[in-house]
Amino acid sequence: MNQERLLKVLLAPRVSEKTMRLNSELNQVTFRVLPDANKLEIKGAVELLFSVQVEAVRVASVKGKVKRFGRRLGKRSDWKKAYVTLKPGSAIDPLGSTMGAAP
Repeated sequence: MNQERLLKVLLAPRVSEKTMRLNSELNQVTFRVLPDANKLEIKGAVELLFSVQVEAVRVASVKGKVKRFGRRLGKRSDWKKAYVTLKPGSAIDPLGSTMGAAP
């Protein structure tokens, strides 16, 4: 796989109550990824960027909501997220290392 492509696959971590629970209970991390990314690219990108071992990858395509913008109806864009299960002994801090640091 092209290393340049792997660096672009992961867009952002998804941080919510559900993803934090999955992180603590099942050692899973959730990312927003490119819509055309496949499981092998996601696995390679996580292993390359975070130096961890990936056990499994699950993906979900999220359909954009239809929203009203003034008088007009619009649609938010569709996006894709990936649930990455890490092998025991591997860990990623989804909040970054600045959590709990004094200003």
